Amino acid sequence: MKVLLVQPPQFGKPGFNKIALVEPLGLEMVAGALLPDHEVRIHDMRIDDNLDKALAAFRPDAVGISCSFTIDVYRSQKIAETARTAGVPFIFVGGLHASLNPPDFQQPEIDCIVVGEGEFASRELLAAVTKGGDLGDVPGIVLNTDAGQVFTGPRPQADLNELPFPARELLPHGRRHRYFFNFWKPLATLETARGCPHRCNFCSVWTFFEGRCRTKDPERVADELERRKEKFVLITDDNFLLSVNRAKKIAEVIKERGIKKRYSFQARSDTIVKHPEVIAQWREIGLSHVFIGFESLDQEELKAVNKKNDVETNEKALEIVHSHDLTVTGAFIINQDYGPNEFKRLREYIASRRISLPQFTVLTPLPGTDLFREIEKKISVKNYELYDFLHSVLPTRLDPSEFYREFAGLYKSAYSNVNIFRTRIIPVIMGLATRRLSLMHLRRIIRAAREFGEGKNYLSGKAANNPGNAS
Repeated sequence: MKVLLVQPPQFGKPGFNKIALVEPLGLEMVAGALLPDHEVRIHDMRIDDNLDKALAAFRPDAVGISCSFTIDVYRSQKIAETARTAGVPFIFVGGLHASLNPPDFQQPEIDCIVVGEGEFASRELLAAVTKGGDLGDVPGIVLNTDAGQVFTGPRPQADLNELPFPARELLPHGRRHRYFFNFWKPLATLETARGCPHRCNFCSVWTFFEGRCRTKDPERVADELERRKEKFVLITDDNFLLSVNRAKKIAEVIKERGIKKRYSFQARSDTIVKHPEVIAQWREIGLSHVFIGFESLDQEELKAVNKKNDVETNEKALEIVHSHDLTVTGAFIINQDYGPNEFKRLREYIASRRISLPQFTVLTPLPGTDLFREIEKKISVKNYELYDFLHSVLPTRLDPSEFYREFAGLYKSAYSNVNIFRTRIIPVIMGLATRRLSLMHLRRIIRAAREFGEGKNYLSGKAANNPGNAS
């Protein structure tokens, strides 16, 4: 069977995809599971949006669509319609949002939804399609039938060490060099674990993985790393240090094998404070960047999102990471109740704490999360295109124009041209000198930073249906 796996396009001004575009690792994982029995191609519409051409050239028997983000729902639906019009007989959808919200894909063009992890479920699903078997016998599937949607039952979660290696070789020649994280280019991604033991109410990850955590053995992690030629590696785990002992062992194996790369991972501040030695160990083997979800400067706000952490711990973690001369992305959630004083306080905090790559997102109740269920009645915007963490789907205390002006001001003060290069001038120069970076990419990052810093960009185009003021 010929199978085309499709990553939906991303667009919008501003948009996080303009400062970070990572390979479609989920589809690469699914492809790795399908390859022994099927001819598989991956089409990333973020790089090439000409789906009609890809369908005509390959003429697939099945199309699989990745819908992990809420903003991808309408685009995924459109892909299914395009594929069916092109004569594709079997179409399925998977991914985080699709798994938590199957009714969003109850349409005639879509045959079924893969719920949960897609590697082995997709393999069994397409085996049944090929043999003309009963799809109802495949666990972990929601079937679209004339009588409605039918769930085939839960699927046991897999041992991550038994997963096939990602089929990265399926990316069209040259496109592996299109993925980046700011000035890290070309970029590879690596998954070493799934799940998180914590229960932040805004997070859909722990819900998707049914509250369980599983990890790959250090040797398996090193095996995957050795397959990658890229210098820069973004570890995609939502909580890389969920097992500190395992993280230490991974570092030991990497050092023993002589693997030389630069790494970025995400960790909680409380773990960093309890185990500063693991940061030092990883710094020695190439750790350059750490993503930490600080979320808020206010303890009550941390409590409201069930963070189970405190501001003081965040401060201590920042000091530890800075002591190792690491770049930090400190993530902050902007509450709809913010006024000028709260925005000013955050701007001043970022500057005083030297957080080099701050990230600001608007509090967003993603469908399927605890937060969504808690405040669903307050949500005033149903348009999924606005669930991009840059627009409010809840009423704001300030007038929308003022709210977004203040929100944009956070980015403008943090990512002025001077601030962009202040801590990254040497890596940028080296990247240009070695032709790893181009002037075109440099201009792209600068242009994206400017877009984030202009309030009018949040009120134009798809933001036209802004929820307005709180009553």
